[in-house]
Parts: sequence; C-alpha cells; structure tokens
Amino acid sequence: MTAAYASLVSAMNIINNLHHHPRPPISLHIQQVESLTQKINFLLQFLQGYNPHRDYSKEADPLECRIADAAYAAECTIESHILNQFTNNGENMSDDGLYEALEKVIKDMASIEEEAKQSQARVGFQHQLHSDSSRSSSIPQQSIIVGADDLKRQMMDKLTSDCRDLQITSIVGMGGSGKTTLARTVCEERLIKKHFHICAWATISQEYSIREIFAALLRQLNIRVDDNLREHELGFKLYQHLYHRRYLIIMDDMWSIDAWDRVRNYFPNDKYGSRIVVTTRLLELASKLPNSDSIGMKLLDEADSWELLSKTVFGKEGCPLELEEIGKEIGKGCKGLPLSIVVVGGLLAKSKHTRECWEEIGENLNASVLNVEDDERCLKILYMSYKQLSIHLKPCFLYIGVFPEDKEIFISELIKFWVAEGFVKAVSGKSLEEIAKEYLKDLIRRNLVLRSIRSRGNLVLNSTGAIGKWGEKCCKIHDLLRDLCLREAEKERFYNTASDNEDISVLPPMSQARSLTWNVRRKLSPFNMSLLRIVKIIGDEWVEELFGHTDQLVNSRFLQIGDFEIREGNFPCSIWQFWNLETLIIDSPYEVITAPTEFWYMPRIRHVEFDEGLRLPDPPNDQDDIVLGNLHRLRTLLDFKCSEQVVKKIPNIKELVFYNLEERDDEMYCLSNLDRLTKLESLDCFTSPISAINFPHSLKSLVLCITRYYFRWKDILDKVGVLPHLEKLTLGLGWFNEWETTEGQFRSLKFLTLNHTDDLKIWEIESSHFPCLKRLHLIGVHKLQEIPLEFAEIPTLNEICVEFCSDSAVVSAKRISEEHEGYYGEGALQVLVELGSNNEAGLGLESMDSLNFHVNRYA
Repeated sequence: MTAAYASLVSAMNIINNLHHHPRPPISLHIQQVESLTQKINFLLQFLQGYNPHRDYSKEADPLECRIADAAYAAECTIESHILNQFTNNGENMSDDGLYEALEKVIKDMASIEEEAKQSQARVGFQHQLHSDSSRSSSIPQQSIIVGADDLKRQMMDKLTSDCRDLQITSIVGMGGSGKTTLARTVCEERLIKKHFHICAWATISQEYSIREIFAALLRQLNIRVDDNLREHELGFKLYQHLYHRRYLIIMDDMWSIDAWDRVRNYFPNDKYGSRIVVTTRLLELASKLPNSDSIGMKLLDEADSWELLSKTVFGKEGCPLELEEIGKEIGKGCKGLPLSIVVVGGLLAKSKHTRECWEEIGENLNASVLNVEDDERCLKILYMSYKQLSIHLKPCFLYIGVFPEDKEIFISELIKFWVAEGFVKAVSGKSLEEIAKEYLKDLIRRNLVLRSIRSRGNLVLNSTGAIGKWGEKCCKIHDLLRDLCLREAEKERFYNTASDNEDISVLPPMSQARSLTWNVRRKLSPFNMSLLRIVKIIGDEWVEELFGHTDQLVNSRFLQIGDFEIREGNFPCSIWQFWNLETLIIDSPYEVITAPTEFWYMPRIRHVEFDEGLRLPDPPNDQDDIVLGNLHRLRTLLDFKCSEQVVKKIPNIKELVFYNLEERDDEMYCLSNLDRLTKLESLDCFTSPISAINFPHSLKSLVLCITRYYFRWKDILDKVGVLPHLEKLTLGLGWFNEWETTEGQFRSLKFLTLNHTDDLKIWEIESSHFPCLKRLHLIGVHKLQEIPLEFAEIPTLNEICVEFCSDSAVVSAKRISEEHEGYYGEGALQVLVELGSNNEAGLGLESMDSLNFHVNRYA
C-alpha cells in the first residue's frame, strides 16, 4: 500500500507541476489530464480505506502492486517525453505518441478502478477507524524508565565507587529492552553530573567508523576537528583532553570487540576514577571487556508494563478507569519489552480513547505475537503500529530506513527528500515543507521517530556533554524499527539499499532508480539516469562522468554534489534549465560559479546553496511576470545586489547568506532594500563599508560582519536592537571599540555571539536590556578586559562560552558564574573556557575547573 500511495501522490504532483509551470516543457491533452486526475484521486481515496488484512510475514498485496505499477507508468511516460524534448536528439516522441502512451495508462487505471470497486464490497472499506485526528499531540518524548530502579542504583554505585582505576560497566539486553534509556537516565542524575568533569557519548553500531567515534567525542568536548587529521591523530587528541580528568564515556550499541580494541588505548587510565559504559546486545562481548561488570536488562513484569504504557499515553494525567483493564491487557501483550510498549503507547495516544477501539488494538496485538520470540516478536508488535499509520505517513516512515543504522538524520535534509520524492500531498495554503514537517511531528508523537541534535561546529559543554542548541535538529529511529522499514520496503518494492560492503550488482536494474545517494569510495557504473529525482554524490570520481550527462537529469528535483573539484569551466550550464529542480547544493570549495540568466526561469527552485560562492546575474528586464515564489534559501552569494528587481523576484525568501567584499559604490549593493524582504528570517551579511543598510522586522537570526572601519556602527546596532523577533545575533564588527546598550533593545534575543570584535574594549549593559538571553559566546575578543557583571542578574542565562579571550575576561566570567549561583542556585549557569596556547599561565585558570566551570587548553 505504501508504494502504491506514494507513486499516486508523486504522479499527481508531476501533473500539477506541469499545469502550474509558466514555461511547461510539454503540454498534456486537457481531457487526458482530467481523466488521469479523476482516476488518481479515486485510487488515493480507495487506498485510504483499503484493508486487505495483510499479515506481517506475507507478500505485498497484488492489487496494491498493480496500482503502483500504473502510477509509475504514468510518471515514466510524462518524464520520458520531457527528457526527449530537452535533449532534442532527433528521436523526440511526437504529441501523438505521448497521447497514445497516456491512453494506455488511463486504460490500465480504469481496469484497476473497476477491480478496486469490487474489492470494496468483497474485503471492506474502512476510514481510519482508530485514528483520532483531533489529538494533535501526545506525551512529549522523554527518558521514561520503569521497573529498573535497582539497576539504576547498581549502575550509579559502580560509576561513583572509590576505585581509582578505569572501570567498564556493560549494560546487556536484547534490542528494545531499554539499555540506552538506562544509560541516558543515569547520566542525567545530578550526582553523576557532579562526580565527573567530562561526560560524552558515542554510538558505535554494526557498521562503525573509528574516526567518526573520535570526532564525535571531541566535538562534545568543544574541540575543533580537522577533517585532514587521521584516525590515530584524532585518538591522540582525545587522549590529551581526557588525561588528568575524571571522565565518563558511554559507548552505545557495540556489536564487536574489535571496535573496543581499536579505541581502548586512547582512554587514559590515570587513576582518576574514570568510567566507561558500554551498551550491547551480546553477553559474550561484555565478558571480553577488561575490568568490566555487567548489568543485565530484564523484561518488565505486568505491573511495570502497565505503568510504562500509562505514562507513555497519558503522562501525569492517569488513565480513565474504563480503559484501565483493557490497557493492562495491551501492556501484557507487549511481552515486557519497553520499546514495544512505548511504540504501542504512541499508537494508543493517537487513537480514539474508547474501550471498543482499544479492544480491537489489543486483539490485533495478541494475534501478531503468538509463538514468536525475541526480536521477531518485537518486529511483529512494531508492524502493528506501522500498519495503523495513516496512509500518508507510511511512505515517509519507510523512507527513513534508507539511512544507515543509528545515523542521526538532518531534519532539513529529510524534509527535502520527502518533498523531492513526491511523497507529500499538496494542501492549499501550506508549503510542501510545512506539510512534511507536520508528517514528521506526527511520527515523533507516535514514538516511531526520535528527536536528536547533531553538532555542527563548536559546542558548549554542560555536565552531560554537548549542548545541541547550536547544532542542527536531527532525528533517528531504533535499529529494530529500521529493520522493519527495510523488510516492508523490500516486500513492496519501495526501495533497495546497499552498504559499503555490498556488491552493487545485487541491486535491481538501476534504470528504474528514482533516487541515488552515493557516499561510497568507489566508482559507480554508468546507467540510465532519466528517472532520477534525487542525486546526492559526495567525493566520487563519478561526478565527472555525471557532469557529462546532465541532460539526462532534467527531471531531477534534488541535486547535491560535494567534496569534488568543480570549477567555472566544468560546471554544466544545463542545470539551470531543469524544469523541476527544487534543491541545488554544491559543496565544492574551489571556485565561485556564475549563474546564467536561466536562473531566473526556475520557478520550482526552493533551496540554492553554494559552499564557495555563487554570483547571480541581473534579472531580465522583459520578464517581470516571472517570480521565484518558491525560493526560500539562498547561500552563499557573492557581490549580492539587492535591487528592486531582485526583491520582486524573491518575495518569499526566508534564509539569505551573502558576501559583499569588494569596495564598490554602495548604491550598487542596495542593502537599504533588505527590509523589503518581509519573509526573511535568517540573514548572514558579510560586507565592506556601507552607508545604508536596513533590516526586515521578520528577522529571527542575524550574522553581521563589517570587515573594515565604519564610523557609524552605533546606528547599525540601534537598528538591530529594535528588531522585535530577533533571537540569535552574531556580531563581527571592525573598529567596534565601545558598546553601551539601551533600554528596550534586544527584547527577544536568546543567543548572542561576539566573534573577533577585536577592538571592543568597553561594554556596558543593564540586565534588563537582555531579558530573554540564554547563551553568551565570546570568540577572540582580545581587548575586552571584563564581561559586564550585570549578566549575572539575567535569570534566563544558562551558558557562557569564552574562547581565546584575555585572562581577565575569563576571570570576570568566573565572577559572573559565582554571582549568578548566588541569585539562582547552583548549576543554573554553565561556563566553558577555551584557552589558546598564548594565554598567561600565572593565573592558573585550569585550577578553576569545576562542575559549572570547564577549562580546555587548545593546542
């Protein structure tokens, strides 16, 4: 059903895109459009209520396969004709040929429609009996631990024992038994936070990279990771920063003793009472770890199962009495496995809270797990929750399985993939990205997807490791849920995946591929790319061959090339003519690319990102009617001219990054027009001297760097200070030597960064000037002798990070921490200090290291 629904929605999107395109590459006969639209809509409605009572272990339903094949045929017919028109190779399909091919598709769909109508009477037609759409949310995700209090106490005793030697504690249990939850819950305990100087977390998995393990741990210690450093060099760097510190390292989901053998020497055993926690499914592996004690996870009894289920569904509210009996039976049916209980709880939270509905769910649950053991039993329970998903969520959920095991997935990228694949059904008044985000939130509420945050760049430490507020929002799924995704996808012929170790020849014919994400360090054999919608290739010599055949990619919607030398001369201009391209990302740090005028004729484009830089041409004067209304993101532009023409062309832009570094007439840049971009939320502006700049009141995030002397910088700061929605501000101002804020400014600001404001000497504030501030970050502010003590009076402030500043500034940060503790209690404010190699040693800053004050020396 998943593949059938996804293919129908995708086919409908193609037809709509053609219809709304200002310069359609082909024209469809109006009667055929009406007929196709009618049949697709009927089949979509049919699938929403179709219930073939298919069991977890059986093959895909034949009718669903026929629907999917017909929708694929419609897509292929239209897109093949577009390709032929684009390539103009003398073999173009005539309009008559297109008409005949679509007539065949319509005829097949008519036959399927008749069979579907007969099936409605024979099998039954249901409309999501269990789902309650009025329930917009369920209990928020959190680390709920039930029935493991004794294990928690045992583990805390082991971690805080008087033994000075490095010790290992292994948590052993089957998949979904709560190993990771137990480890996370213990690390969040105040006693553990106070006992260890450093806490960091690494996920190992079956396919692991030692280099990535070291890099992840270093980033959590706020240590810069050079991409050029080799595995052992990163390991040695980690060793240096752990040495003479009491550290706690969690190594989650370990499958091989080889992984431990390759990292063990980089964890110093310097008699400081450090600890390592390993979670694993393999008791044999735990027995091989040196100086190790094991804690075995047990399945929950009936009482604990019901407690966990009730908390998952109702939180602190408690279960209604009329549902308690059947709720306990459902909890019992989960066979004591916490993951199953939490996922079923997510299903119940979104269902109608009636006894009839819960009894039916309980019956299905008991039938699905009869005489099945361990992981297979859990998969059957998880399948029930998958089967009960609304049909529009199923393809999005299964798609997450294409990502590697335990991988943190950037939400922004996942949303783009869903949209590019055509899974998201258009709704009037909402963008496809907004709809896709609602899909993801629904999957999170059902506990099928977990939220997480992955670091990008520097991190600030709290007592449990990395704080992710300045990282990028991510999500992930449990590996058992990923197994379910892969099984269902293979069954329905939805997708195939290959790991680094697999032979690509085992995959089905690549000519049918819709998506290609390639991050394997070997060359991919050429194939027909005409149906590809997503192309993501990182660091592969195959990019060169790809650029020689870009005419085949005319139907692509997402194109990303990274870690490959791309220069002006070898960048294919045909890309700018792709009729349906939505996302273009070029991560090549070699040369600036100049876009041709065709850029302004890309009405579907949403996201454009060039790592090294992109120069835009002036818009054509004779095409005022063409507007890039879907364009939301432009990164990184060089010599950006914000003229009236440009403002009119990109009215809905939300994120903009540009560098204007050449000294030119200010009138050429026209930055006074920025305030006319009324939808702009994020702006990174790097510019040379300017006489006029205006900011839209819609801004939530601003990075402002003025590279040379500017004598009216106070005027700029006054304009920034009154922005009503501004939450994040980064300043890098030359000749910026004194700053005095005034009442009424920065009312919404939560995150403030001063980045190499080298001349700032005097800073005066009142605590009321930053009423919402959460984080203050100073980088290379060398001449500032003191951070204003008034920051200690801000109740919302919980983080200060000081990097490569004067020792006296660091001392003032310590004073602020102590004053803040006096006002708001211990632990309310965390301070991280990073010292450069040239800092004075006389102050003994390392001796200041404590629970709330962390000092690293950067080598």
